[in-house]
Amino acid sequence: MAFDFYKGEILLVDKPATWSSFQAVNKLKHAIKYHPSLVVEGQKVKPKIGHAGTLDPLATGLLIVCTGKKTKTINDLMGLEKEYTGTFVLGATTPCFDLEKPADLFFPTEHITEDLIRSAAESFVGVQQQVPPLFSAVMVDGKRAYELARAGSDHVLSSREINISEFTVTRIALPEVDFKIVCSKGTYIRSIARDFGLALQSGAHLSALRRTRIGAFKVEDALSPSEWAEKVQ
Repeated sequence: MAFDFYKGEILLVDKPATWSSFQAVNKLKHAIKYHPSLVVEGQKVKPKIGHAGTLDPLATGLLIVCTGKKTKTINDLMGLEKEYTGTFVLGATTPCFDLEKPADLFFPTEHITEDLIRSAAESFVGVQQQVPPLFSAVMVDGKRAYELARAGSDHVLSSREINISEFTVTRIALPEVDFKIVCSKGTYIRSIARDFGLALQSGAHLSALRRTRIGAFKVEDALSPSEWAEKVQ
């Protein structure tokens, strides 16, 4: 397959756990650096590359990476519907709502039934207001929210409108609850974990997350950053 990274390519990347989105993009940027398509009219041009929507380091799954003139489509791609699968753990919360930090608060779960769990999931479907996690890349007064959080700030972020079109519980093995969620741009699944715990009059945090789809783009068609680096070279 012939690549033209100057005119632009859309690469579907399956981001591994513990990799940041920046690391995944940087791996590809290094791989295409000397590609012949980046020699234009006899002159070497720098690779233009970016991704259409960050994934947290502990999350895995689909990351859309655009190169060259295709980077102009990034904003449109970011607006597409997202699909995730993952696991909530009930009865405990963490400061960042996932496993990047240890659990700090614990709550009862004896009252939680399967019917209560499924009813709570159904209540999340639709347009609603969501408060992003403080440990996130949301901008606050010119700084990233996670920078404020690491400095010890307890700043409360403003809510934003999101839409959850599907919230399916796929497995219940308390304290774990597996799910599939289809949602709009800007939805934080970690915040859903927090709010899901509150809806159950308990606590919850995210222990696993995988992005399986963005619009019509599917993770089954994606390659890992290392596989892409080998393929384009």
